[in-house]
Amino acid sequence: MMPQTPEPARHAPRSQPEAPDLDDLAVELRIAVMRTARVLRTQASSDAVTSGQTTVLGLLAKRGPQTMRQLAEAERVQAPSMTRTVNALAAQGLVTRTDNPTDGRQVVVELADEGRAVLEESRRLRSAWLASRLEDLSEADRATMHRAAEILVEMCAR
Repeated sequence: MMPQTPEPARHAPRSQPEAPDLDDLAVELRIAVMRTARVLRTQASSDAVTSGQTTVLGLLAKRGPQTMRQLAEAERVQAPSMTRTVNALAAQGLVTRTDNPTDGRQVVVELADEGRAVLEESRRLRSAWLASRLEDLSEADRATMHRAAEILVEMCAR
């Protein structure tokens, strides 16, 4: 009697992982996005400006000159709080303030060249930190992260 050779092992086809419950997925994504945002903020921080001040510089870079009211509304803060933020930025020469040409009671805040430089350096630092973390991922994981970024952008645009 001839010894029988064992049949090659047959692996069951890999099934797609089960999609998580929507509530659980929402919690997981919220935590991941918030932790990432928190770390990115710390990577861009300096002794010169706070994260809130960096946000105001970013708003001015994106939207152009703004009144104090527009800035306060965009950041969902009270006017006195925005006044303190803008005063601190102006004291460092990062923004300029001028009287509103149509309403002398209002001030228009504009990004100064030095403020643009601080903002660009902040963005560079955050991107460098993130790139260093992405560098450790496999190509497949990088492709997944790329697709996840696209999906998040699409979700926010709706």
